[in-house]
Amino acid sequence: MNIAVAQSGGPTCAINASLVGVFKEALKTPEIDAVFGSVNGIEGIINDELMDLKLAIRSNDDMELLRQTPSTVLGSCRYKLPPVAQGGETYEKILSCFERHRIEAFFYIGGNDSMDTVAKLSEYLASVDSKIKVIGIPKTIDNDLPVTDHTPGFGSAAKYVAATVQEIIRDSSVYSIQSVTIVEIMGRHAGWLTASTCVLRANDEIAPHLIYLPECEFSAEKFLEDVRSMQAKYKAVIVVVSEGVRLPEESKKQVVVDNFGHEYLSGIGKTLEQLVKDNVGCKVRSIELNVMQRCSSHICSKTDIDEAEQIGSAGVRAALGGETGKMVYYKRLSDIPYVITIDTVEASQVANKEKFFPRQWINDRQNDVSPEAVRYFLPLIQGEVKIAMKNGMPVHFKLLDVRS
Repeated sequence: MNIAVAQSGGPTCAINASLVGVFKEALKTPEIDAVFGSVNGIEGIINDELMDLKLAIRSNDDMELLRQTPSTVLGSCRYKLPPVAQGGETYEKILSCFERHRIEAFFYIGGNDSMDTVAKLSEYLASVDSKIKVIGIPKTIDNDLPVTDHTPGFGSAAKYVAATVQEIIRDSSVYSIQSVTIVEIMGRHAGWLTASTCVLRANDEIAPHLIYLPECEFSAEKFLEDVRSMQAKYKAVIVVVSEGVRLPEESKKQVVVDNFGHEYLSGIGKTLEQLVKDNVGCKVRSIELNVMQRCSSHICSKTDIDEAEQIGSAGVRAALGGETGKMVYYKRLSDIPYVITIDTVEASQVANKEKFFPRQWINDRQNDVSPEAVRYFLPLIQGEVKIAMKNGMPVHFKLLDVRS
């Protein structure tokens, strides 16, 4: 039998580690012959653009370098499959590609929307009595997939964001004048990544002084009250805010969305900067971390990279065990010591759904998070990967384009 693997959605530090997990598990499984990589997600299957990964990943050194290389080495897409009943030609192209290359298992590494692809594709294959297995392998820095305790890619993003905010704290504290620094962090509807900056308190940092999440109601008046309250205590006030936080009046604006109906967001940091400038009058600046949050592998979490590889391997074992239409996921057994196990769930239970930051971990004022959040986040950012360096810079794996 042959297998195929693809990557979808936004890049992360750990998505290639999951690809390595799939590849390694295939290498040690005698019944698996070729391992195909689909170029640009499910689009590569539809267009029959596959590469033989055994020709492109040639050694243990290649695998280790790929494991620590950020972004999606196979390329990505945001392609929404049509409903099974309406997408005959699209699904026929997919099945034709699978049959042409003798592919008996397909692994899709991605987030909420990718699990929609897994669920629909497995439904179609069942409808035509195909025995091809389809398994979803999770990833997203947003940490918003239901069922799983956390997602591959999140721990590294959280570690980068916390370290960056800590450096901003040091930078902002050097002057004698009062200041407010607003850091805008990714998170459309779920505030996990913004909330994760609370881990700095484990190292005795007081800041960030204010944490705003999209799960909470937000008003300009309350925000300004919060800022003035913190200014009475601290010279340099640090605010972190999720990109999805919106002022009530902004909800009336026309929005632009992608193929899955997700809004393109940015600008809350600048909006709050102007609010402070107009109403408080102190030195103020806003910083949008933007795409750096996703692929800053130089400070990735070893726990995240190791677990991402493990869950990729678990996906292959699930398919070999006869499962299909499933997503592999993490189940946390203990915080201290930190222990997880990996299980499977129907991809339809995850597709197009979101897991929000727990309301019980948000304070009554809705401008901070609780110590329980610190205990949840801390295990996910532990450990450092020994990054391969050349000429003082990290080295990244470049995948040879070996089309089949």
